[in-house]
Amino acid sequence: MNARPLALLLTLVAGNARAELDTEHLRHIEPQVNAAIAAGECAGAVVGVGTSEGLVYLQAFGDRQIAPQRLPMETTTVFDLASVTKPVATATCVLVLFERGALRFSDPAPKHLPEVTGEVAKTVTLQHLLTHYAGYVPDNALGDYQHGVDEAWRRLFALEPQHEPGSRFQYSDVNFELLGKVVERASGKTLEVFARENVFKPLGMTETGFLPPKELRARAAATEPRDGKMLVGEVHDPRAALLGGVAGHAGLFSTAEDLARYATAMLRGGAPVLRSATLEAMTTPHGVPAARRCLGWDHRTSYSTNRGDLFSDRAFGHGGFTGNAFWIDPGLDLFVVFLSNRLHPDGVGNVNDLAGRIGNIAAAAVEE
Repeated sequence: MNARPLALLLTLVAGNARAELDTEHLRHIEPQVNAAIAAGECAGAVVGVGTSEGLVYLQAFGDRQIAPQRLPMETTTVFDLASVTKPVATATCVLVLFERGALRFSDPAPKHLPEVTGEVAKTVTLQHLLTHYAGYVPDNALGDYQHGVDEAWRRLFALEPQHEPGSRFQYSDVNFELLGKVVERASGKTLEVFARENVFKPLGMTETGFLPPKELRARAAATEPRDGKMLVGEVHDPRAALLGGVAGHAGLFSTAEDLARYATAMLRGGAPVLRSATLEAMTTPHGVPAARRCLGWDHRTSYSTNRGDLFSDRAFGHGGFTGNAFWIDPGLDLFVVFLSNRLHPDGVGNVNDLAGRIGNIAAAAVEE
């Protein structure tokens, strides 16, 4: 062991090898985030880094809101997770139902959603949906949602895939909108309720959920205006908003500390939410080398620009349009939570490269 102070070293287990996490190395995160804020890529951010033992680094930067008033970012700030909803809520719920025998990956979508009757759509399986190999358009027209929730679902069910299911990777919100409805049909509960009772509550994620209550909205990060009003604690995704704020592809809100609780559980084998065999199935990549996805999670695709280059091949994660990246690496016994308000206040900003560089800093702190 080198001569670094013992307080700055945490012993961890990465696979079967012992390693040390040099938390002093994580000081390099701060100038990277501050530079991005100065460049206008985001108004602020919260970064968390940890292991299977929990968080070892948690820091807030900048502001959670700058218009119409300036409010400082805090480590307890609540964020609109956007597409991080897909793995943390929807896919995890699907896997819970899978290990209870209610679902199988090979199930065709119409088995659970009989309204799906298109000739091609009838061949889409739950695995196709989970890995974005279903062939659906990335997003159907926003106008499909502007005539009420029932009509929105009628139009979603009527969609036909653009490509033969299983033939190519095409990331699509439609996939997870349908999966959210599968959770509802298979469990008899809304996605919101099933996720809260079977994922968030068992993990102690008391500040995670859809449609955050007033006390959580009061410390939420702002995104951008809609209809002349700044969105704070209200879902940014327009389709999720028109579906009532609860959807399989977007709508989840959370904090860095709550996501750390999820990550810690996954690094420890999935309990108390998933059994280890289920977690292994969830995080095993599928697809061709150029576009490999896990069940609900990214692995290595064109969407992986927020992935640390130094992560191991066992890493899985996901990004969110509002400025988030969440990666878990069992090979390094490491997780990185990056939450930002990159859309605030004017809808511009890009933090994917920043998230990837923070991932590299965190991975470089692991010493075998």
